[in-house]
Amino acid sequence: MSEPLRHQRQRGLGHVLAAARYSLGGARRLFGETAFRHECAVFFIISCVYALVGAAFTTYLAAFVLFLVLVAVEALNTAVEEIVDRVSPEFSLAARHAKDLGSFAVFCLLLANGILFLHTLYSAAFP
Repeated sequence: MSEPLRHQRQRGLGHVLAAARYSLGGARRLFGETAFRHECAVFFIISCVYALVGAAFTTYLAAFVLFLVLVAVEALNTAVEEIVDRVSPEFSLAARHAKDLGSFAVFCLLLANGILFLHTLYSAAFP
């Protein structure tokens, strides 16, 4: 019986390059999600609206940080869905709960982004 092949651990610059490749692979996978593409489009539109209302730099910064957190949570939600679909292809309550919780986490971040957007619009309309 032969031993399974083991992945050789990278060190130094090789490790950094391997990590970058894995991250780019994750970004490519996430871009395959319709919800993520919609979130990117809405972020672009919201950024344009911020420019139109003359939003402060701190608003842009907060919006960008919230968007990055949304991207991270969306990636984790997608990872949960991938694993659940692989491990439990048939219906199970635990699988449904895992997917629902991931979806709720994304919803919370969408809500936070929306609150910042509405606050910015309100502040621009009533200075």
